[in-house]
Amino acid sequence: MNSYSYIDSPIGRLLLGTDGEVLVRIDMDVPSRRPRELESWASDAAAGPLPEVARQLDEYFAGRRRAFDLPLRLTGTEFQRRAWHSLMEIPYGETRSYGEQAKRIGNPNASRAVGLANGRNPIPIVVPCHRVIGADGSLTGFGGGIERKRWLLEHEGRSGGVRQLVLSAAAGASLGAGAEPSGGCEA
Repeated sequence: MNSYSYIDSPIGRLLLGTDGEVLVRIDMDVPSRRPRELESWASDAAAGPLPEVARQLDEYFAGRRRAFDLPLRLTGTEFQRRAWHSLMEIPYGETRSYGEQAKRIGNPNASRAVGLANGRNPIPIVVPCHRVIGADGSLTGFGGGIERKRWLLEHEGRSGGVRQLVLSAAAGASLGAGAEPSGGCEA
């Protein structure tokens, strides 16, 4: 049975969704009422992995967790799944450009497609699409809003903040890879 619950976080209220066995979604900017597409879902904070998801997210936001160990189901095209799995390889406190991500999945000319795939990431934060930035080091689009993206990057880069993360990513980025998409991870 599909179930959902809400948790409060430093970046606002989050909606967690499960099919009863695995985490299938995390939504940001959740309205006070249940989204229409969840009308057939049950509100149950104890369903499947939701208690563990909430615990691990709390630890992440408290600075006590750098990696998640949760059962996930990433539903999408083969390309989207490759892009999302590559996001999980970006270490805590580091960033990559869309072009770098495209190269890592074996398609160096697909930075725009990578941006579109990241924009459809159903499980942000756990699948860290916020760690992908523009080739020039800019904080490009993020479905949860640029301020949330900035907060997440600053949270992960406590020693130097987001500016250091952005500068190091810009220094390592291939500027000849073409324009970066303006879209980003959406929730």
